[in-house]
Amino acid sequence: MKTLSQSDFKKYLDPSIVSKLSSLELKAKLIVEGFMLGLHKSPYHGFSIEFSQHRQYMQGDAIKDIDWKVYGKTDRFFIKQYEEETNLKSYILLDVSNSMSFSSEGQISKFEYAKLLTAALSYIMIKQNDAVGVAFYSDTIEKYLPPKASDIYLREIVSHLINAKTNMKTDTVKALSLVAEKIKRKGLVIIISDFFDDVKSVLTSLKHFRFMKNEVIVFQILDPLERSFAFGRDAIFKDLESAEEMTTQSIQVQRAYKEAMTDFIALIKNECVNNGIEYNLIETSQSFDKALYSYLQKRIKLH
Repeated sequence: MKTLSQSDFKKYLDPSIVSKLSSLELKAKLIVEGFMLGLHKSPYHGFSIEFSQHRQYMQGDAIKDIDWKVYGKTDRFFIKQYEEETNLKSYILLDVSNSMSFSSEGQISKFEYAKLLTAALSYIMIKQNDAVGVAFYSDTIEKYLPPKASDIYLREIVSHLINAKTNMKTDTVKALSLVAEKIKRKGLVIIISDFFDDVKSVLTSLKHFRFMKNEVIVFQILDPLERSFAFGRDAIFKDLESAEEMTTQSIQVQRAYKEAMTDFIALIKNECVNNGIEYNLIETSQSFDKALYSYLQKRIKLH
């Protein structure tokens, strides 16, 4: 694959473009490469995601841990790094409830955006020799992949992302509580969701991760139409999780809806900020660099 040029990097941060590529692993790679090229024009110039799965042999290391294949190529002793030697344990919690499947005309779905973001974050973390795990949740944990750090494991994460489907049910509080029970060592917890659930209960769950001394980043993923409600005509609205329908003239309810949505977003944001949780509102029309910058800022602070 050719190396990206400076003129290419913005293209591969555009969800509408990168989503058309065939391989999810390739999508993640191009998003990250585009992001890193973009860093040359940012305050983070010089940040590197280069890494090695080895470290140089030091006196006292066990001989059995020497990688003899590397020695044969380099005539130098290197030790294989194991999970406990990784820099950080990260947990990505991906909402797979059915509300995430929504997309308006011309946009990728919230779920597709969230999967691409999860893949890109996993790619960066593993290239930094951080251990990353992923939990797929709806009203329970659909799948849990514990944190590990290896290229092989990245392919396993990508494989599960490709096969992931949305679920009709939602119980964010129950699911996040189950994930919290699995986190035995404090680390970085990233939640990717639209948070269409009982918001006060969800916020209590988010605070629980902070109480356990984890660093927390929230990515609230919304479709642009969910914020603007700009249907501009009579419409039938269907709840993606309960299947209930209602017909309305959208102009009549647009103002009330937008006020309610603004209050909903503000409540989540304010509670996150007040509890030391990094909050990010992301629309599916936005390039991926906004989310990746937020992660990078947090990662630098934890270094």
